Amino acid sequence: MGEKVGTLKDKRVVFVTVGTACFDALVRAVDTPQVKNELFRNGYTNILIQMGRGSYIPNKLTVGNGSAVLEYFTFSSSIAGYLKEASLVISHAGSGSIFETLRLGKPLIVVVNEDLMDNHQSELAEELADRKHLLCARPQTLYETIVDMDTTSLVPYKPGDAEPVAKLINRYLGFPDD
Repeated sequence: MGEKVGTLKDKRVVFVTVGTACFDALVRAVDTPQVKNELFRNGYTNILIQMGRGSYIPNKLTVGNGSAVLEYFTFSSSIAGYLKEASLVISHAGSGSIFETLRLGKPLIVVVNEDLMDNHQSELAEELADRKHLLCARPQTLYETIVDMDTTSLVPYKPGDAEPVAKLINRYLGFPDD
């Protein structure tokens, strides 16, 4: 843990982020042979997991030449560089991670943490999935989401359009839709 992760250039990287919390269910789901094999089958070459405060340690994978194809780290002062270099992002449902990824125009699978109480994050993720800006999954449905995903069907998010988010927040707070 905490080791320096090499350059991500010339690779098709899946960047997985759980934010600052513990979301072992997401890390475990990505670390299953089925999910890893499906990602590799879809042409992704590397998986990089930011695992936050989690205690589950994913299994590092290397190929014959010794280069890592699955790596992990706990925290970084900024994940912006990892997001920019990623070909696909699999993220927890934190609004910062979601909107930073969407602004970069990266394909995004948001995995909802069902262990959180009063999970307004799932409402945001589901609303953005309904609008075709991202794909939404649960840890137990991540594999099926990857099998069925068509990243070309995603609609680019326009950062200046705050109305859908404002409506969602108002609905969550109990204000009527206008």
